[in-house]
Amino acid sequence: MSGTSLDGVDAALIETDGEAIEAFGPSLYRPYSEAERGLLRAALAAGTEITERSDRTGILGEAETLINQSHAETVENLLKMAGVRPSHVDVVGFHGQTVIHKPAIKLTVQLGDGPWLAERLGIAVVHDIRAADIEAGGQGAPVVPVFHRALAGAGKLPEPAAILNIGGVANVTWVGPGGDLNAFDTGPGNALLDDLMRARNGQEFDKDGEIARRGTTDKSVLYALLTSDFFAKKPPKSLDRFHFHEKALTAVAHLSTEDAASTLVDFTAATIALSVQHMKEAPKRWVVAGGGARNLAILAALRERIAVPVSTAEDMGWSIDALEAQAFAYLAVRSLKGLPNTYPSTTGVPTPVSGGVLAGPKSSSGNRMAVR
Repeated sequence: MSGTSLDGVDAALIETDGEAIEAFGPSLYRPYSEAERGLLRAALAAGTEITERSDRTGILGEAETLINQSHAETVENLLKMAGVRPSHVDVVGFHGQTVIHKPAIKLTVQLGDGPWLAERLGIAVVHDIRAADIEAGGQGAPVVPVFHRALAGAGKLPEPAAILNIGGVANVTWVGPGGDLNAFDTGPGNALLDDLMRARNGQEFDKDGEIARRGTTDKSVLYALLTSDFFAKKPPKSLDRFHFHEKALTAVAHLSTEDAASTLVDFTAATIALSVQHMKEAPKRWVVAGGGARNLAILAALRERIAVPVSTAEDMGWSIDALEAQAFAYLAVRSLKGLPNTYPSTTGVPTPVSGGVLAGPKSSSGNRMAVR
């Protein structure tokens, strides 16, 4: 997984039949260098001009080469570390790097060449997982709720429960009785805070939320940001990483770095709390995953606004960092079996869709291990 935070590549081994999660294997993180992050940021900027999914001109082609090579290296190193032969892996789930996501015009582009990766690794690869949902009329996001449901079952969470992923954008999965699902993007995640840190002091992120915790939220700015129509809009709904970028960073431009960070943290937390209005019933417990689960300022702001227990994935014995990588391994197995990955209640697609494109030979080893 290479997410919108552009920090690096996460890879993880899991054992699954596409329904139950039988075992979590090891995981590996490969950070991007500053030069690589710069290339990917340039690709994100260029991505706003994409009109054709196949466009890989200029910087987009360079970035795709980086995505391909960095993911191949990470998978190879993970297998070596784990002592697992490529022939013992049934499938790789390859998300790629999102550079534009505009479901209203049926456009989502993830850089990454699935057939190239399959040839390099000698393992079947399921890629382009979002496209089928978009083509069928869905939002193409979020796509991991079916994995969240499996986690909730394995963790015996009370029903209903909410599993919240805070990456560049935040999304929530509501898991109700009988595995009933509802999911949608809630609003900004870490992206605004990361961009503020980079612009103000050259840091990639606010480690542990330390800078935000020293600041004071500007309530008038916060309330102005919360007036966006997006938060009142009923699901299904999803966001591009840059949806709030210009408005939010302009709104906090006059504040000190500490106060701006605090205000953006509260913006993320407040929009997550607002998401309860779109759920059938308020969750009895929240579990937070993604990079935001390590931001103590975000966690504190959430706990102020949510009146039930808020845990982290780590509290549950899950991996905060590898959870999305594990999810796409799981989705790849479901894709191989033709099982649905997205539903009307998660992306708004008219009927359940499996999705994903298979590249390379399908393994006949009989094992059920997948790496993403």
